[in-house]
Amino acid sequence: MAETPLILDPSSIPFRERSAGVSTIHLATAARGAQGLLNGITRIAPGAAVPEHFHNCEESVLVLSGRAHAVIAGATSVLDAHHITLIPTGIPHYLANPSPDEPLLIFWTYASIDATRTIVASGKTTRIDEEPGPPD
Repeated sequence: MAETPLILDPSSIPFRERSAGVSTIHLATAARGAQGLLNGITRIAPGAAVPEHFHNCEESVLVLSGRAHAVIAGATSVLDAHHITLIPTGIPHYLANPSPDEPLLIFWTYASIDATRTIVASGKTTRIDEEPGPPD
């Protein structure tokens, strides 16, 4: 549990480009006092996708706006606004934005302050709170 309450306004935090068409705002992080979870918002541009990956802890994703194709353990589901996922540790998955003109906006939470992402194609593992660099 955080020692000091914190209220953040995501509109005052700039998105950081994580990969082509994918940008992120880090919200609850260790740098901001979180001790047991990480969360943030990711924007996926029209036609873009997050690379297939898996995590060392559970992840939950809430679609804030837009539509997503969620590929989880090889099965594809269509997610609309307010749909939520719960992805167990180690399960390969990714989200793609099928829209030609509308961005996809998601809110994500990891069940560990030490959450990592391992890209399936490269095997590269990165701490979530260091993507695309330490949060402000």
